[in-house]
Amino acid sequence: MQTLTAHQASAHFGAFIDMAQKEPVRVMRHARVVGVMVSASDYEAMRAFYVDRLVRTLDRTAAQAADAGITPEQLEILLVDES
Repeated sequence: MQTLTAHQASAHFGAFIDMAQKEPVRVMRHARVVGVMVSASDYEAMRAFYVDRLVRTLDRTAAQAADAGITPEQLEILLVDES
């Protein structure tokens, strides 16, 4: 993974975008990572991965709740936002 300072990324934005099409590019400011630029296709792949992971987690949790005898009505009561 390549690394640029925030100043370099700003000053050479076109090149920064081109670099991100090939691999993620880390952006540093004051010696700490403040962001990572990735291509649109990599971003969409990451989103799809995390959506799939969330769906699997929800399915597994729903199955565990059903196995424990929790009804949809009881679950609704448990999930009420009281803030």
